[in-house]
Amino acid sequence: MLHPVGPLPAAVYWRRRLVVLVLLVAVVGGLGWGTVWFLDRRSGVSEAAASTTTARPTELPALDRVVPSAAAAVRTPAAPSEPTSPPSAPAAPARPAGGPCADDVLLLEVRTPGQAAVGSKPTFQLVVGNTGSVPCVRALDKELQELVLVGAGGNRVWGSNDCFPESSDEPRTLAPGEVVVVPVVWGGLTSEPTCTAPRGAPAPGAYLLRGRLDTKVSADAPLTLQ
Repeated sequence: MLHPVGPLPAAVYWRRRLVVLVLLVAVVGGLGWGTVWFLDRRSGVSEAAASTTTARPTELPALDRVVPSAAAAVRTPAAPSEPTSPPSAPAAPARPAGGPCADDVLLLEVRTPGQAAVGSKPTFQLVVGNTGSVPCVRALDKELQELVLVGAGGNRVWGSNDCFPESSDEPRTLAPGEVVVVPVVWGGLTSEPTCTAPRGAPAPGAYLLRGRLDTKVSADAPLTLQ
C-alpha cells in the first residue's frame, strides 16, 4: 500500500492519494465545523430566550381580575335608618254639641258619709258629670238611677229601687265639666228586688255602695255600719 503498483508513475498515485486524503479531511472538518456551528446556534438561541425571559418577567394578572375592587369587596356600611314612628291613629271625630252623653264622657260616682249607725237613715249621693269638651244630653230619669248596698262577701243588702221605685222624664243638658248631685236617702233596712222578704237592720260591719245610671256603673264607695 505504501508502494503503489500500476502502469503510471508512483508520483501520480501519491498525488491521487493526497487529493483523496485532503478531500476526506475537508469532509470531516466540514462535518465537525457544521456540528459545532449548529450546537453554538442552539446554545445562542437558548441563551437569547433565557435572557428574554429574564428581561421580561412574567406578567402578573391584573389586580382587579384577582381581587375584587375595594369598592366591591369593602362596602361602606349604610347609615342606620332613622326609626320611623308608627302612624298616629286618626283623631276621633268631634262630638256634635247637644248630642247624647256617651258613657265614655260621663262621670259617675257615689258618695257615703263613711260611717253610719245601724238603723239610722244616712243620705247617699249619686254624682253625674260631663267630662267631654262639648255640651251633651243625658237622661236622669228616676227609674234609670239606682244605688245598691252590698256586704263584704258581695251579698246584696239593699237597693234604692226595691220597695219604692220611681219614674220620671228628666233629660239633662250637661255643659263641659258640669256636675249634678242626686241625693238618695236610705231607710236603714234591708231589701230585695221584689220587696216581699222581711226587712231589718243589717248587722254592724263594712259595706260597699255601688251606683248605676242606665248602662253606666260607678266604682264602689265604702260604708261602715256601727
